[in-house]
Formats: sequence, C-alpha cells, structure tokens
Amino acid sequence: MDIPQIQKELKFRTSRSSGSGGQNVNKLETRVEALFEVETSSGLNADEKRVIQTKLAARINKEGLLSTVAQESRTQLSNKEKAIKKMLNLLETALIPEPEREEVPERLVANPRKRKKAKSVQSEKKAARKKIIPPKEED
Repeated sequence: MDIPQIQKELKFRTSRSSGSGGQNVNKLETRVEALFEVETSSGLNADEKRVIQTKLAARINKEGLLSTVAQESRTQLSNKEKAIKKMLNLLETALIPEPEREEVPERLVANPRKRKKAKSVQSEKKAARKKIIPPKEED
C-alpha cells in the first residue's frame, strides 16, 4: 500500500455540518467527506484491491467509491485531516490478515453407559445433601 499515492488519489466533498458552530453553522461547509476509488487506484496492488473490496463491500457505494466523513471540528481543514486519517486507518485495518484458525479435531463420542453411571453417581451425591423432612403425623 503506497500511502502518499493514495493521499493524492483522494477526492473531497464538503457540505454543511450538523452540530455546534455558532453563527457559522448555517453558512460554512465544514463537513468533509473523503472519497477513494478502490478499483482505479495505483496505490494498491491487485491483491490489496480484492481484499478491500471484499472486507469493505458494505462501505463502497454503487460508483465504487469508499468514503469516510469527518464533521467533529469547526474548521474544514481539521475535518479534512481527520477524514484522511480515518480513510487510511480504514484501509490499513482492512489489509491486516485474519489469523488462521486451528483445526480442532471433533470430540470423540463418550461411552453412553459410563456417562449415565457418572450422572447417577452425581445425582445420588446431591440427593444425600438434601434435608430430610419428617412425614407429618395425622390425627
């Protein structure tokens, strides 16, 4: 993954942000959306593109654009920086290989008579712990 090349390929879209901003909230476009076209990127090799497209399929729109949004700050510049960091972090975490799972052998079926005997022994232990209630005498 070529990070400087990916940063060059990012496109940005701005819009009015929700939340605080005082008098600027209805005038300035501080919300920044970073857009990245995975298929045509020269900063990723073919394997990386395939992995990103499968792992981040839910975040890639119909046009093939992967997007991240930042609107926490009151300035467009700081939101742009945050959107870039989010995008790079998203791409890096998607490219982390998943650990291979160990094959666990299927458990052997236990001897049913032995298991039933163990259950009855356990049952007898528990029954011996109960309080003995004397029967009521009727007049």
